[in-house]
Amino acid sequence: MIELRSRGEIDALAETGAVVAAVLAAVNSHVAAGVSLGELDEIARGIAAGAGARPVGGRVISTSLNDEITGGAPDGRVLADGDLLSVAAALDLRGWHARAARSSTVGTGSAGDRSLIEATGQALADGIAAARPGARLGEVCRAIGLVGRSAGYGIPAVGGHGVGRQARQDPAVPNDGHPARGMPLRPGLVFSVEPIFTAGSHDHCDPDGDVLRTGDESRAAHTGHTLAITDTGPRILTT
Repeated sequence: MIELRSRGEIDALAETGAVVAAVLAAVNSHVAAGVSLGELDEIARGIAAGAGARPVGGRVISTSLNDEITGGAPDGRVLADGDLLSVAAALDLRGWHARAARSSTVGTGSAGDRSLIEATGQALADGIAAARPGARLGEVCRAIGLVGRSAGYGIPAVGGHGVGRQARQDPAVPNDGHPARGMPLRPGLVFSVEPIFTAGSHDHCDPDGDVLRTGDESRAAHTGHTLAITDTGPRILTT
């Protein structure tokens, strides 16, 4: 079911989004060799709790390391120079949900990893720019996919989705599509835009039932924002 939100409800979602943004900023500032994923989780939980926000599905953040496409619960693994880390944060504040994601390298990182991360960032910007009232959802999806395909990256069959009273709801927002397809974007629609690209193939596997990995062990990057469609254009809620 597609739900449209009022201006006041979108403001409430933006309050949740501000906490999500604070969590990601704090976590990103502590990404360094020798830091464990569990330590990053403690930082994230502290900020969320201080703001009165609740975890979603028991997690404040999910972490994906190197060839992991979508993450599981942060564990005791310790970051090393050259790692590529993606962190997705999702929170519930007074019954309103928001989510966002960010990728970074540990240390300088390789040129290939930096290019992969930059591509997801460009795809995010292009996807948001395409989210105009009256456009079709397929235009957003195509804008994202065009960046990935032009760079020769794999585009796994995962992506964004509606966000609101539930952490995940309609519509699905895949990372590629046809501009003439998909629902018209109407003011009040809220969803996440989440480009995920891999340096290799589109294929992925799920060996442990929790974390998606690239099928060829190539690296993956993930970035994203929650946004609302307004009368004047997209409003990013996770800043």
